[in-house]
Amino acid sequence: MARPVGRPGETRERAIQVALELFAEHGVSGTSLQMIANRLNVTKAAIYHIFSTKDELIRAVIQPVLDLMIAFAEEAEAQPTRAGQVDVILRGIIEVVIQHGRTTAVLQGDPAVAAAMDVDALTQPLEDRVRALLTGPNPDAATLVAMSIVGAGLYALGSSPILSELDHDTLRREMLTTARRLMGPLVQ
Repeated sequence: MARPVGRPGETRERAIQVALELFAEHGVSGTSLQMIANRLNVTKAAIYHIFSTKDELIRAVIQPVLDLMIAFAEEAEAQPTRAGQVDVILRGIIEVVIQHGRTTAVLQGDPAVAAAMDVDALTQPLEDRVRALLTGPNPDAATLVAMSIVGAGLYALGSSPILSELDHDTLRREMLTTARRLMGPLVQ
C-alpha cells in the first residue's frame, strides 16, 4: 500500500523533484503521473490531490525559472543604460543556469512544456522582454547572432558534464566574462 511522503508542502516539493528526474529520464511526454506516484510510493490520487493536471505539475516545475526571469527583467528595465541592462540580463541568465540548469536543460524545447505553459500567454512575452533588453531596439544581424550564441551557449552549460566539476562561483565568473566579451562590442 502506498504511504504518504510527508507534510503537504513537502510532498508537493518532492513531487516536483521526482517529476523533474523522470522528465530527464523519459521526457515530459514519456512521463505519466502514475510514474511519478510510483516513484514517490503514493497513489495516483495523491498526486491528483496536489496537481489537478499534468500541465499544472509542469508549470510548478518551471515556475521558479519564470520567477527568476521576471525578477531580473524588472531589474534590467530599471537600469539607466543599455550596458547596465545587458549586464543584468547576462547575470540573470547565468543565475537561471546555475540555480536551475537541470530544469532548463530538460524542459527547453519540449513541445509538451510549450503546450502546458501556454507559450503565447505566459512565456513568450517574458522571453520577448528579455530578448529586447539584451538586443536593444532595432538590433542588427551581428547583435541578433551574438545574442543567440550567448543565450544558447549559456543555457547549454547548465547540463554540460565537462563543467560539472567547477564550483558555482568560478562558473558564474567565467560565464559572465565570456558572455560580456561576446556581447560587449555590440552594446552602445
